[in-house]
Amino acid sequence: MNAGDTAWVLVSAGLVLVMLPGLALFYGGQVSSRNVLVMLQQNVFPLGLISILWVLAGFSLAFGPDAGGGVIGNLSALGLRGPAQGPPAGMHTVVPGLAIPGLAFVVYMMMFAIITPALITGATADRLRFAGYAVVIGAWSLIVYAPVAHWLFSTSGWLARRGAEDWAGGLVVHGSAGAAVLALLLVIGRRRRWPNATTRPNSIPMVVLGAGLLWFGWFGFNGGDGLRANGVAAQAVINTQVAAAAAMLVWLLVERYFDGHATVLGAVTGAVAGLATITPCAGFADTYAAIIIGGLAGNIEPSCRTNQSVSWIVWPASRDSKIGRGSPRPPAHPGWRRGRCCWCRRLPARWIRSGRWSWQ
Repeated sequence: MNAGDTAWVLVSAGLVLVMLPGLALFYGGQVSSRNVLVMLQQNVFPLGLISILWVLAGFSLAFGPDAGGGVIGNLSALGLRGPAQGPPAGMHTVVPGLAIPGLAFVVYMMMFAIITPALITGATADRLRFAGYAVVIGAWSLIVYAPVAHWLFSTSGWLARRGAEDWAGGLVVHGSAGAAVLALLLVIGRRRRWPNATTRPNSIPMVVLGAGLLWFGWFGFNGGDGLRANGVAAQAVINTQVAAAAAMLVWLLVERYFDGHATVLGAVTGAVAGLATITPCAGFADTYAAIIIGGLAGNIEPSCRTNQSVSWIVWPASRDSKIGRGSPRPPAHPGWRRGRCCWCRRLPARWIRSGRWSWQ
């Protein structure tokens, strides 16, 4: 066993864990004051539920021997029976000479499984009862997250066999959580009194503190995915930093240009956008590419929002999410210009205001 690599993986697992309270504060500061405790509870709860589910069945379904077709693992490692399996030999992060305990790999991947369902709460703020939320994330972590992790993170997964690479969860974490958000919003429907009701952040200091914890924890999220304390880990960490910095700066510039002022909420939101965008390629890209990727995230995210929905992707305009999009004019919203995307003003207004699926 390599003591240095093991220590780095365990520290990285702890850093990812720090992201949970960071996410709770980041989301909690943006909802109305009456919903703060609910938001904090929903973000902290996965620490208990998903940890147990991951040990009992999640790890086996994600990293156990393939059950057929590269879709899901079998239950041979149910409850971590016997010696815990280490990283799959041939996983994109594994290189010759890697030697870390199997349990170190289990706990590191557990943190990814924990934070992924917590991301969903940003779109369902104040609209799901706690009991329903608990059932949804518990079932979702086993039925959706574990198979998707098997597709990409396990060498027997059908996407991994076709050469797909996902450094730290661009599809496994962010993609699957985004799909879950869309499905939930289609079921729940539009928010009451939307789009006329205005929701303002109840605590900007809480949002900034949460963003700081997210930024800090993201070094483990991206830096630890190589499972070694080496140059690749260093590259992933610096890519994480510069992508967040570039996204923050570009977001502030766009905000200043279109709204006439830059805000601290826009700064931290831009940084988080950059962190999320660099994640799938943090260990593959060089530093200059990371700056460009972060800059694009800081430009596309704020400039392609309308008063109803994210306007650069296909999205049901009749739905909405609470965090950053639920109000007629959220504070970090440089794209507000007569209900149009600030880079796409030539689109007919009826396309943007319609409740149908459309390219906006």
